[in-house]
Amino acid sequence: MEESQALCTKPKEVEALCKESAGAKRANATEEAKGTKEGKGAKEAKDVSSYSPHELGKRGEEAATCFLQRREYEILDRNWKCIAGEADIVALQDDTLCFIEVKTRKDAQKGFPSEAVDMRKRSRYERIAACYLKDHDYADVRVRFDVIAILVLGEGRAFLRHHLNAFGSM
Repeated sequence: MEESQALCTKPKEVEALCKESAGAKRANATEEAKGTKEGKGAKEAKDVSSYSPHELGKRGEEAATCFLQRREYEILDRNWKCIAGEADIVALQDDTLCFIEVKTRKDAQKGFPSEAVDMRKRSRYERIAACYLKDHDYADVRVRFDVIAILVLGEGRAFLRHHLNAFGSM
């Protein structure tokens, strides 16, 4: 089962929806940046094409976190690391523990973001889930692997597709 949705949000709307998440951190960073440019006028928006891959990935993870929170997922961990690797987001939806890989791209020139998730990544996420379950006390919980693919359309706008149970058909 897959869910697709185009998210076209403005940064202030995201911050209002995610006050306790990274959206609030971004607001603080924006205020700090404005403080360093006093007397130089308003800060210009950064062009999405100038984002480093790391910065783009971070912003994608923030957007994915907000998307999940609005759908009443409980975010348990972000960037959870173990010997097997790193899970971008670990969340709980009812009685299902979800391990979510977030892929963000500036354009579709190199393919859509979800195309980067292959059998090797599936195997790695299964090992990450095993480590997570070993370190945390969960009984009678389902495990699901999702992918959130984000294609940036412009500043403050993106197409987001949530692939539920993404490894079920591999």
